[in-house]
Amino acid sequence: MRFFLDACVLYPTVMREVLLGAAKQGFFAPQWSARVLEEWRRAALRRGPDVGVQAEGEIALLQAAWPKAEVAAQPGLEARLWLPDPADVHVLAGAIAGSADGIVTNNAKDFPRNILAEEGLSRVDPDALLLGFFAADPERMARAAETVRREAERLSGEAWEIRKLMKKARLPRLGKALAAA
Repeated sequence: MRFFLDACVLYPTVMREVLLGAAKQGFFAPQWSARVLEEWRRAALRRGPDVGVQAEGEIALLQAAWPKAEVAAQPGLEARLWLPDPADVHVLAGAIAGSADGIVTNNAKDFPRNILAEEGLSRVDPDALLLGFFAADPERMARAAETVRREAERLSGEAWEIRKLMKKARLPRLGKALAAA
């Protein structure tokens, strides 16, 4: 399966890392566009120049690790598409261009299911997607989440319980399932 990742799931860091950890475990192939990565960079830059520079480095690492993930829509595709927020049409165009199965986003209102269905796409909440992966293969998904938890501890210098970390990353149902496993 291929999922196009909206900027809102690439930034914040922990959510992105859990999603990409699931992709590394073979659950799905991630996709994004240059414009989505630019939205991530601009969002980080609003938090300060240092955060913007960090995001640029993370984006470069992401592009190196996933060289086939970036898709580009054909010129004119966006012109035929409509979404409630015109600023999100590029996400839909990218998902179509990449022949994605769905768009992973937290912005449900901006991606109505009926409009996406017309293009053969679904809208997927990141917590629901990851919880589904956990249900399909708890061991592999737990391995991906544990890698992220250990890295969060290394970077922050503090201990993190998996449920608390996932809740902070807006993945509460995954966190509950992981903690109960």
